[in-house]
Amino acid sequence: MDVKIAIVDDKFFLAKAVAEKLSFFKEFKLKFIAENGKDLLHNLEANNGIHLILMDIEMPILNGIEATILVKQKYPQIKIIMLTVFDNDEHIFNAIKAGADGYLLKETSPDNLHKGILETLAGGAAMSPSIAMRTLKLLRNPESLKSFEDREDISLSDREIEVLEQLSKGLNYTAIAENLFLSPSTVRKHIENIYKKLQVHSKLEAVQKAKNNNII
Repeated sequence: MDVKIAIVDDKFFLAKAVAEKLSFFKEFKLKFIAENGKDLLHNLEANNGIHLILMDIEMPILNGIEATILVKQKYPQIKIIMLTVFDNDEHIFNAIKAGADGYLLKETSPDNLHKGILETLAGGAAMSPSIAMRTLKLLRNPESLKSFEDREDISLSDREIEVLEQLSKGLNYTAIAENLFLSPSTVRKHIENIYKKLQVHSKLEAVQKAKNNNII
């Protein structure tokens, strides 16, 4: 059976790159490329029988999250895979909430895209490995599923996040220093910076605030 697919992306050269990946597989039939959510809805009215949409997220006029909500309301049978360069938690959370059936990164190889599409059409949920890890992290921490709009904009360095993760396991400064190949004084300095950035005064507060903001 032919699988009728639509691509939605405001950057034409990226849409063409995805189209090229699809062209390797004869069962995939690209019906149209839309440049935003509004254009997609217009095209769907003229194209019956679309099986699956590969949806970008950040687009003008009507973005991928908003478009997914509207498509799922009107055409619940159409599967939607978010295909994006972004793998941040807010996008993942909002895409899943909107009803997306899968979430792949644009760097996905043709074979993995092929596999992901077939998996999704069979009722599965295609996810790039890094997305799956982030989704698990979101689900393991119910606090993180609170409204993302309520989150504070906290910017910790990768090293500070590593220290904080070690701290959350109850490890002392010496153990953290050994694990991360740092000196205890460097660990202490990182923790001072973490407290300052998170505006907290204790290890317990720091770990709780980091979890609430999905930093760890």
